[in-house]
Amino acid sequence: QVHLVESGGGLVQPGGSLRLSCAASGSFFRINAMGWYRQAPGKEREYVARVTSGDTTNYDDSVRGRFTISRDNAENTVYLQMNTLKPEDTAVYYCNADFDSGRYYDTAWGQGTQVTVSS
Repeated sequence: QVHLVESGGGLVQPGGSLRLSCAASGSFFRINAMGWYRQAPGKEREYVARVTSGDTTNYDDSVRGRFTISRDNAENTVYLQMNTLKPEDTAVYYCNADFDSGRYYDTAWGQGTQVTVSS
């Protein structure tokens, strides 16, 4: 099993920056891809960004050029640097991780961290 804990959310003014972190712990053989999703009030959860174990990254068009995803494989941690934040970035941000337990493959999700962009 993999347990994910996000941190770094908060209230920021438009144009500001935040850095989210997500640390994985538990019993597993390997963490493969890790990613970030978000869910705004009244909306479906949507994809934000993803990074493979080989550091290949991918972004949704809505955040490309403003957000940067990275990971520390030694610490099993994924980061999301968010710059030039807009009110429409307000959401609960969730990280996920595809992992190999050694016996099966599965995806774990964190509990989420609130990001509010408002003046």
